[in-house]
Amino acid sequence: MFGILDGLKLGAGVAVGLMLYHLYAVAVGYPSAAREARAGYVLLTEKTAAEAIAAKMERERNIALQVTEEHRKRLAAAETSEQAAKDTLENEIRSYELQLSEKNRACAVTAADREWLLRH
Repeated sequence: MFGILDGLKLGAGVAVGLMLYHLYAVAVGYPSAAREARAGYVLLTEKTAAEAIAAKMERERNIALQVTEEHRKRLAAAETSEQAAKDTLENEIRSYELQLSEKNRACAVTAADREWLLRH
């Protein structure tokens, strides 16, 4: 039936076929599969990075809101304190003017002088 030469030819043909298949797989098959795998990985990585950036922006926005609210509270407290100081100064001026009027003395401070003192 088959001789030794036929067996060698058949073995050589199978070896060449396997070698050609391997060359095709290395040149075309495996790299395309690797590219597809990398493309999926890149998309997943980009999605993860975008989610992380969004979370960071959300944290920064919350911190900015907290800082703004704290600043608003401090500003309101400062305005209240400033108004109380102005009221105290007005009361002291009225008290001093009343003392002078009781002693029949006049205050040499004019309204313009008072305004200057209030601003400085």
